[in-house]
Amino acid sequence: MANKIIPYRSDLRERSRCLRNNATQSEVLLWKKIKNKAYSVQFHRQVPMLDYIVDFYCHEIGLAIEIDGGSHDHKFLYDAKRQGRLEDQGVRFVRFSDKEIKQDMMNVLLVLEHEINELLSE
Repeated sequence: MANKIIPYRSDLRERSRCLRNNATQSEVLLWKKIKNKAYSVQFHRQVPMLDYIVDFYCHEIGLAIEIDGGSHDHKFLYDAKRQGRLEDQGVRFVRFSDKEIKQDMMNVLLVLEHEINELLSE
């Protein structure tokens, strides 16, 4: 699925820009670790796809990273539907909680490194 561009609603472009400019603490912490091809692939922040925006996405390997904070607590069905629609497009997801990012970054990065290496070897 290398570099597959997934179409999105044009009105999401401005919303994604706003989200990039108002990142959560967890998003900022993770971004510092994965930007500038830190894991040999390029991630982008707040990427629009279909009717949604994912926190981080790598077009090269089709990997989306989602950080589930308090706003996701009561949105399980919505998140599952959203993830399912994007997986139908070939996107692979890895999810971390806000707490994991803030309190266990080492393991977050190990999981992420494993996912990236697995996708690169396919």
